Amino acid sequence: MTSTLPTWFTARQSAAQARYDATPAPKRGDETWRFSNLKQLNFAGFTPGTSATTPTDLVARSSGLESTAAKFIFANDTLIHSESRLPAGITCLPLADALVSHSELVEAHFMKQETRLGSAKFAAWHEANVSNGIFIHIPDNTEVEGTIEIHHWLVGPNTVTFPHTLVVTGKSAKVRVVDLFRSATDTDPGVAIAFNDLSAGQNSQLDYIAIQAFNEVTRVIQINETTTARDASAKGFILNTGASWARNESMSRLEGSGSRSDMLSVSIPAHEQEYDQRTFQHHVSPGAYSDLLYKNSLYDHSKTIFSGLIFVDEGAHHTDAYQTCRNLLMSDTSEANSMPGLEINADQVKCSHGSTSAQISDEEIFYLQARGIPASQARQLIARGFSVDAVERLADEPTESLVLKFIDKKFARLTAADA
Repeated sequence: MTSTLPTWFTARQSAAQARYDATPAPKRGDETWRFSNLKQLNFAGFTPGTSATTPTDLVARSSGLESTAAKFIFANDTLIHSESRLPAGITCLPLADALVSHSELVEAHFMKQETRLGSAKFAAWHEANVSNGIFIHIPDNTEVEGTIEIHHWLVGPNTVTFPHTLVVTGKSAKVRVVDLFRSATDTDPGVAIAFNDLSAGQNSQLDYIAIQAFNEVTRVIQINETTTARDASAKGFILNTGASWARNESMSRLEGSGSRSDMLSVSIPAHEQEYDQRTFQHHVSPGAYSDLLYKNSLYDHSKTIFSGLIFVDEGAHHTDAYQTCRNLLMSDTSEANSMPGLEINADQVKCSHGSTSAQISDEEIFYLQARGIPASQARQLIARGFSVDAVERLADEPTESLVLKFIDKKFARLTAADA
């Protein structure tokens, strides 16, 4: 990053590096890392990549939605392509540029929440090393037609990247953003420490979709911090199909009355993949609504961990909050761990949480086989149907189709391996 960076940012990076050095690594016995494989946190030997080795076909391979409002493509956090048909007044540009041209606005929203779900050390590592990403600001009374799409490619062996997405909506604004995370090859191991800040202004609507489809020798920590003002709506969706190990930490802070947060996820681990998901629904103001739905379909020797907490502050009366994690065990050797929780410090609230784990019944498979569908294909059809209700809550057909395309790719690989 250049010498023109604002002093507040360079000071924060220096402080973050000191904090990273001083913060001990997670250890066995830490509640926020319960059931986790801490060996996955050894990132020695991984170094930031450069764009010098970027394959020339990455732009052509960056397929997503058929039509976008804007499209950005990064390789190892370096912008290699951009296009936009956004109207004047909307700010959508690389974070490296926004730090210079919109310094005060970035400072007001950049990494403001406390990282409280276990990865404070790695959030500090991200803050100390982040060099680029995307910054989006939608002014008051402005709606973006279509979707802003960002591709993040991890290129080269033993490469670590620090992608960052910062989205701010003004009063009565609306935007939808899709992040896609992929590896340039199927064989190069990598690490991504990704972070996204989402700030939904009063009466605005902010939809964010993250599609994690790295190769299966890459590890990723993805931290999401969302705030919603009065009467605002924020919808966050995470799809996990790739990576050997993925840690998702999602924190939603409902700061205004009448605000709403939807936290959605679909994960399809197979082989030895492990997906570790931690969530925090923080109700600060009265009369807010949050709803979490996580769906996991587990194959082979894969493993998932879900730990979620609904936390209701004193005075946050008339809170309405739900939390559901459902696991579909596609093999006898897969493992699903679920730890939903509630902490309520207000009156007249309606909160519930629950988790289920089950296998596909023989009767369901027999029913489909009787109609000429092979057993392996029948299992995938049931698993796909299991995932669809979370996808449908995106309420946007092109985005749903994009997510289902990545889901179907994963199921196609599993069906081929099962044949």
